[in-house]
Amino acid sequence: MTTEMNTPAAGETSGRPARPVRFDDPAQNAAYWARITRIVDAAPPLDDTQRAAIRAAFHQPQAREAA
Repeated sequence: MTTEMNTPAAGETSGRPARPVRFDDPAQNAAYWARITRIVDAAPPLDDTQRAAIRAAFHQPQAREAA
């Protein structure tokens, strides 16, 4: 039995967008953001160690960006 592989070859994209689809219908857009809000509200708060790691990731020196 043979099956067709749907995985992209090296260097190719899967055809799926990296970002979620932008909804033209305001009701769909509102439902999407309501879902995101529910997920965020259900998450536990970050502790100080997690906040420090995020801050460090976004406040790296500019020389690092060139590398």
